[in-house]
Amino acid sequence: MKRKIFLRFFLATQVLLLLGIASPAFAELVIVVNPQNPATKMFPAQAAQFFLGGSVLFTPVDQAENSPIRAEFYKKVLEKEPAQVQAIWSRIVFTGKGKPPKEYKSSDQVKKAVSENVNVIGYIEKSAVDDTVKVIAIVP
Repeated sequence: MKRKIFLRFFLATQVLLLLGIASPAFAELVIVVNPQNPATKMFPAQAAQFFLGGSVLFTPVDQAENSPIRAEFYKKVLEKEPAQVQAIWSRIVFTGKGKPPKEYKSSDQVKKAVSENVNVIGYIEKSAVDDTVKVIAIVP
């Protein structure tokens, strides 16, 4: 009986892995700015400071809460879990030193926000890049 349950679990896991369902990772993320922005290249660690309130040189915009792209960006670029980032921004807001990044529901909305303001920095899937934004960092 235990062997049948184990075999079913094992097979279900293998099917999920083959379908890519178990790992909703994106191929590549990119960090983008307005094409008029003079920045040409940035290391992901440099971009992280804007998304963690460490600098106000750029205005960061975020993807929707609980979106897979946001979780992946936090993990790969900020090297934090979403709850950790929220705690950081709660402290910044509480001390009156800033406001958290404005959230957008999709990469298209992030591109629109970036294209309308030269100081905005955001992140989107590499496949969503067009001439309305300039890529300054690729996050594999």
